[in-house]
Amino acid sequence: MNPQLTKSQQRTICSQLGRVRLQLLYKASIHGFTGAAFHQRCDTRSPTVSVGYNTSGFVFGGYTKQPFSQSGQYVYDDQAFLFTFSGEKLLIYPVTGPANAVRMIGNSGPYFGEALVLVNGSQPVVHNNPGNYYNFSAAEMHGNDLNLTECEVYQVEETKELEKPWRTVIWESETRTELMESIKSYKATVSSVSQIRVLLIGPVGAGKSSFFNAINSVFRGHVTSQAMSGSSTTSLTTQFRSFSLKAGREGKPLPIILCDTMGLEENTGSGLNIDDISNILKGHLPDRYQFNPSVPLDSEAHGYRKSPVIKDKIHCVAYVVDACKVSIMPTKLEEKLEAIRRKVNLMGIPQLVLLTKVDEACPLVKEDVRNVYKSDYIKEMMQEVSTRLGVPLSCVVPVKNYSEELELDPNCDILLLCAVKQMLRFADNYFDEISDQLCNMEVKE
Repeated sequence: MNPQLTKSQQRTICSQLGRVRLQLLYKASIHGFTGAAFHQRCDTRSPTVSVGYNTSGFVFGGYTKQPFSQSGQYVYDDQAFLFTFSGEKLLIYPVTGPANAVRMIGNSGPYFGEALVLVNGSQPVVHNNPGNYYNFSAAEMHGNDLNLTECEVYQVEETKELEKPWRTVIWESETRTELMESIKSYKATVSSVSQIRVLLIGPVGAGKSSFFNAINSVFRGHVTSQAMSGSSTTSLTTQFRSFSLKAGREGKPLPIILCDTMGLEENTGSGLNIDDISNILKGHLPDRYQFNPSVPLDSEAHGYRKSPVIKDKIHCVAYVVDACKVSIMPTKLEEKLEAIRRKVNLMGIPQLVLLTKVDEACPLVKEDVRNVYKSDYIKEMMQEVSTRLGVPLSCVVPVKNYSEELELDPNCDILLLCAVKQMLRFADNYFDEISDQLCNMEVKE
């Protein structure tokens, strides 16, 4: 289920409720515009945020700390409120008659006093009667448009802080310096490889290009944006790009190349073509190859490497996944990732997962990125993505890319550098495997 409530709107509502997140329980377009469907999904759950969407584009609803039921009774709630969005601004209408804040009616959806009822009478409509236990302007609330295009109910869940972090990170400037130095001084165990090649794969908007920009920023000493990144429904990356990193503005190249691909999309014939993956892994693709989602790479294409050597190949694959979208990953997209993972497995290439946007997913981490391993929710998301993609939890690394900042944050840098260090370790595993295979071949000969 994809929430219609945007991440920005969710954050705005959560900011009124404390250190919480919203979990979608009921979506009328999927479960049905009926009281029965609403109660089946939402009874006994609390607190909740109920949201209506109408044909005029208004987004409005209500909050209650009381669990829903079908008792027919009014329920006391002195913390209940109604709301509507005016652009990005949240307008709030507190309950004025708390003894009648919520009514438990079986044949309707969320029922706030007699003032606002969503899915009224098991129809995609709103019942509206301002002044009955809540005061608001109907024109301001929903533009007097009582026809619903969607109704959603979210459970409000507290973001729990674990007593102690479940992974150890030393959040000190010395750690940042040590990580940077260990990356700069890295040498592959195969002498012909001066730079390991890491392939970034993930859905559109997950943060592949942003990850390169973030790592580049750390080593440049200021926030940069060399690779095209941003929010879009289709991939901003249309070419295969091999980005080399430098230690400073005029410094030496770092021993890692991040290879950026077109974003994965759930529809066939759009986004990265899975048949192109094998050619990328084997090192056939030239830099700046223009992707064509409908047609895989042809061996006669300009720049095609017909006999790639080990330094041209991919030595580690990193799946980039948005922490906010782990639970709502479309089935077709999950199937595409599974097909890619099988190809990568057959070639013996190590794989890890970069879980991005952890600050957007969890208010605790947004407060302080050092809470990333103390957040129960982020741990849950890491466990879920581990299960969905079929990789061990030890191969899942959370990161926060730079998106709106103008200056670097040493703690964000530490998370990013830890991810790069894991990539180098995984590449070493790949080279060890290659060396073992060569030794076995020599023994047989």
